[in-house]
Amino acid sequence: MTPASLPVDPFDLVIFGGTGDLAMRKLLPALFHRYLGGQIRVGSRIIGAAREPLSDEGYRAAVSVALGNASTHTSEQRDAFLDLIGYRALDARKDEGWDGLAELLAERSDNIRVFYLSTSPELFVDICEQLARHGLNQGAARVVLEKPIGRDLASANRINDDVGRVFAESQTFRIDHYLGKETVQNLLALRFGNALFEPLWNANHIDHVQITVAETLGLGRRAGYYDRAGALRDMVQNHILQLLCMVAMESPSSLAPDAVRDEKLKVLRALKPVDANNAAQLTVRGQYRAGASDGKSVPGYIEELGDGAKSDTGTFVAIKAEIGNWRWAGVPFYLRTGKRLPERVSEIVVAFKPVPYSIFEGSAGTLAQNKLVLRLQPDEGVKLWLTIKDPGPGGLRLRHVPLDMSFAEAFGVDQPDAYERLILDVVRGNPTLFMRRDEVEAAWRWADPILAAWAAGGHAPRPYTAGSWGPSAAVALIERDGRTWHEGED
Repeated sequence: MTPASLPVDPFDLVIFGGTGDLAMRKLLPALFHRYLGGQIRVGSRIIGAAREPLSDEGYRAAVSVALGNASTHTSEQRDAFLDLIGYRALDARKDEGWDGLAELLAERSDNIRVFYLSTSPELFVDICEQLARHGLNQGAARVVLEKPIGRDLASANRINDDVGRVFAESQTFRIDHYLGKETVQNLLALRFGNALFEPLWNANHIDHVQITVAETLGLGRRAGYYDRAGALRDMVQNHILQLLCMVAMESPSSLAPDAVRDEKLKVLRALKPVDANNAAQLTVRGQYRAGASDGKSVPGYIEELGDGAKSDTGTFVAIKAEIGNWRWAGVPFYLRTGKRLPERVSEIVVAFKPVPYSIFEGSAGTLAQNKLVLRLQPDEGVKLWLTIKDPGPGGLRLRHVPLDMSFAEAFGVDQPDAYERLILDVVRGNPTLFMRRDEVEAAWRWADPILAAWAAGGHAPRPYTAGSWGPSAAVALIERDGRTWHEGED
């Protein structure tokens, strides 16, 4: 067994916001899968904490519903997992309930303690101060902060300062679940474990890089949060920049946590500024209008907000970014994310430069660029697009085909959800796949001037029809450079 698949030491995991969407849809099913995988020992406990006045039994019933058909299991396995689960009703901003939580945790004082803050960032500091007041931040205690860490650099610093007075940096795990995805992990293996790619991984051979995170959904139950955040805060400043770092970083000296994070930080600090001087040329912001999704008519963003709302929140962002260093000088990174797009897909496309001269006649067909496509969702895998001869007689005809590896097909198993890996990494005390404070600050230093430029420009987001790939200006952003977005199987 690999170290990552071994059982972890007994732990108490307290999920603040334990009745919320993230806990029920992602965190608890992830823990159930790891329990079925034999990685959660007897003696561990999972404790939901929220304002709802539930009993242990009531919470277990809600969790059982949330698990649904999460995986193949017996009723005995489900019941045994539910036996690990408890609940404490409390309010982050009131004293009631906290003594009960402290007494419960004191029953197993030797357990590792993990406090998962699956709440609004406005409650992070209140929760941490209550934990300190009851002495729960001592010893092998860790705190997990969900994104977003603030809404700009100043607010992120305030949160980090206040949390830092309670938990040391070594105890603080800022989670970005994209870093737990199998394909992102495979970037390290592909780049640094194969002689094939790393010699070509530079401006001499790579034409450009595209990173797309597309969603078909609209607001759902996140309207209040999303309208305050928008696409850049929700996706670019964290998820997409972290993916960019994994693509662009130099080889770390080892896989030690700070060795990896040091190299990511260098990338963030090398990003060329996008501000009031060039934001109009390098960014596109959009907001979806009524259209169709999955064959059904869907309302526009403003209609989803309801009650005669007005909003200039962007639900789509495209950015042309560049990294100012020797490896990547002159290589554009095209970043794109949005809601109500045609497909739910997250992928990284590394497009190599075309061959310098074609020896083939025009009748053979055109030479397409080699592309390495890393798909993060929905079907994780890697494709390397190559040009080969079409089989058969009658002349030489060229075809662009992929060497295709689906992880599920190649390894015969479904890939674990990112949260399965990351939660147990917190228990192990391994921060490699979590953001260090200086990474968060560097990302905001790059994102803040873009937000300021949009605010100063006074222009509303460009409209786009739900079910399309965003505003036409996003197509122009890349096509005026003689390139095009990678979409579908071409």
